[in-house]
Amino acid sequence: MQKITPFLWFDNNAEEAAQFYTSIFKNSKILNVSRYGDAGPGPKGSVMVVNFQLEGQQFTALNGGPLFKFSEAFSFVVNCETQKEIDEYWHKLTSGGGKESECGWLKDKFGFSWQIVPTALGRLMSDPKQANRVMQALLQMKKLDIARLEEAAEGKMAATR
Repeated sequence: MQKITPFLWFDNNAEEAAQFYTSIFKNSKILNVSRYGDAGPGPKGSVMVVNFQLEGQQFTALNGGPLFKFSEAFSFVVNCETQKEIDEYWHKLTSGGGKESECGWLKDKFGFSWQIVPTALGRLMSDPKQANRVMQALLQMKKLDIARLEEAAEGKMAATR
């Protein structure tokens, strides 16, 4: 068992969310589902907790009711090697009612925030001579485009494109 596990509070769709997430990421599976019993507080037999794994990382999802909502204060970063990988995760995570945001951020259909980021971004931002150009390009994007970020780093991209 890992020492620290992200714990996600859903209203009543923790199992649906876990199934959605495990369908998107490789090396992912539902580990177990716990149900409410006679003591409640949820209806007997309904899903209480879902333990699942994404890319080998364990997560716990709770059906805790409508009291708490997700915010951008907590998000998951998905590091992507290629544009194809960025495109696939972006499409899958925004499907079914997800919403695009700025700078590689999106909210999935459950309202949870994700950052879909190329691994090249760290390299592109580490050179002070090109970091400002890369940031200017990034601020104009929703889904990040590696080729455009690299063009910006090299000074080959117009300010607005």
